[in-house]
This record gives sequence, C-alpha cells and structure tokens, in this order.
Amino acid sequence: MMPKFSVVIPLYNKSNYIKKAIESVCAQSFEDFELVIVNDCSTDNSLEIAKTYNDPRIRFLEHSENKGLSASRNTGIKNTSAQYIAFLDADDSWKPQFLEKINFLITEYKQADLFATNYEISLQNGKYISHSFDITNQQPHSVVSNFFESNLAQTTYIPSGLCVNRRVFESIGLYNEAISYSEDVDFNIRAHSKFQMAYYNEAFVTYTLESENQITQNSIKGKIIPDYDYFENLFSERKDIKKYLDFQRYIKAKLFKLSRDKLTYNALVSKIDFNNLTGRQKFLIRLPRPILFGVTKIKLWLQRIGVEVNSY
Repeated sequence: MMPKFSVVIPLYNKSNYIKKAIESVCAQSFEDFELVIVNDCSTDNSLEIAKTYNDPRIRFLEHSENKGLSASRNTGIKNTSAQYIAFLDADDSWKPQFLEKINFLITEYKQADLFATNYEISLQNGKYISHSFDITNQQPHSVVSNFFESNLAQTTYIPSGLCVNRRVFESIGLYNEAISYSEDVDFNIRAHSKFQMAYYNEAFVTYTLESENQITQNSIKGKIIPDYDYFENLFSERKDIKKYLDFQRYIKAKLFKLSRDKLTYNALVSKIDFNNLTGRQKFLIRLPRPILFGVTKIKLWLQRIGVEVNSY
C-alpha cells in the first residue's frame, strides 16, 4: 500500500548528524511514510551509521559517483512512491509533529501543492534562534498570499521544512543539477510562480547552524548559482519576482566579493535595481572587501551566541 509521505534524506559525510536526523523521522507522530536515504558516495562512516537502523520503512539508494545535493534529491524523488514528498537534510531534524502538521495543511488547504513550517536554528552553545514571520495574518497557519514578497528577509522555511505534491515536479521539473549553490532558490522561483503554499507558522524543524557559515576565501568561488537573468526575462511583468531576484543578487554579490570574485560580483550588481534594496543593503554591498569580511565575521559570531543581526 502506498504511504502518505515519502521522506528523502540526501547523505554525504554527515556522520555527526545522520543519527539524529533518522531518529527524528522514525519518531514522527504521523507514521504513514517511507524514508529513502540517498548516499552520495560518503567517504566517512555516515552510511554505516544509517544502516544500523532496522526499520522496514527505511530504504537506501547509492550513487556510483558523487553527484551533489540536487542530484541526490532527484534520485530520491524518482525512487519514491508517495504523492507527497518531504525533504530533510542529513544535518537537520524534525520535531515529532512535523508530518502531522504537514498532513493537516494538506487536508485543510486543498488549493495548495507546497507545504512548509517555520523552523528554529540550533547553535553550537546549545541555544536556539527562532523567528516569527508575519505572513499568515497573525494566524498559526494559512495559504501564503505571495511567497516572493514574504521572503525578502530571513527565509520563511528551509529545504528541510518543505513537502511537495508530486504533481509540482511533474509540472516544473526536478532540482537543477547544474546548480551547485542555492539550488533551493532556483526551485522555489519555479515552484512558487505557479503553485500555492500552505504554511504553519510554528517551528517543527531544527536547522543545524554549526555545519554551515564557514567564511573562507573559497566558500562560493567556482560555484554555479541560479540564472537570475533568465527568470527576470521569463517573468518580466512580475515586479514581486524582480524584487526577490534583486534580493538574491544582493546576497550572492556579497559572498562573491568575500571570495574575491570581482567578475561575478560586478555582473550581479549591474543587474540590481537599487530601488529594490534597503539603505543598509545599499551600504553593505558597496563596502570594501576587508571591511565586509570583518562585518560578516562579527555577524556570524553574534549569531553563534544567539544574537541575530541582519540587513533586512
């Protein structure tokens, strides 16, 4: 019998986290699911740890070569059976009620094909950062009226908090495997421009910060990002999408400046309508690299101790 949900966990060298991720899925109050773990040629003992779980709902798939996050998600999608596909990164975890709340959204909002919940950020010091997003008219759940307008600051959901009706992939395609950085943004633009999302404004997902946000010269250098110019031309009449694209260009331009990639930085900045940025964003994007580097280090240090500072 087909399960209600297929859960996909892409796995690559997450031996410190995969145990918690799997246990958080197996502990769901809504138990009608299958869990598909896609091993992308891990070189540590992540797969060995994962295979210690003897649960008939768990299946393993393995790539013959390392293909990246998008390809791992796509492999999972192609080899699942449920109508609704939920994603969990191997270093994140769910609260026990996550699938229960997603199932509620599916039942309550039949016009929606995308479903997500709020999330919390787990810090190294054991503290958590949470956000309360004013996108549901002060209600705990609703259909999001405009994803692009609601995501011009802190993202309202993370990939680990997303569930997708299979018909969305059948309509817009899978994750773009040519993209090696911000592949979720590419998917979000395609998905939210066509389908509605139901959202539960309570944190049922835990995002692990400590495995991210490493400031290095090569952090984004050589990465392939979404083609924002393509989307701008495709949705030339959508001012909301143009503003969202400029926000994404702003974020990526800062990262490429930190990576000393002036060519990509200049290409991104040249396409921004600066009327779509805040005054703080206009100031930060023009800072010399050494100062921007220092500001970013301070921001991440504050974030690690539970103080959220941003340019939104």
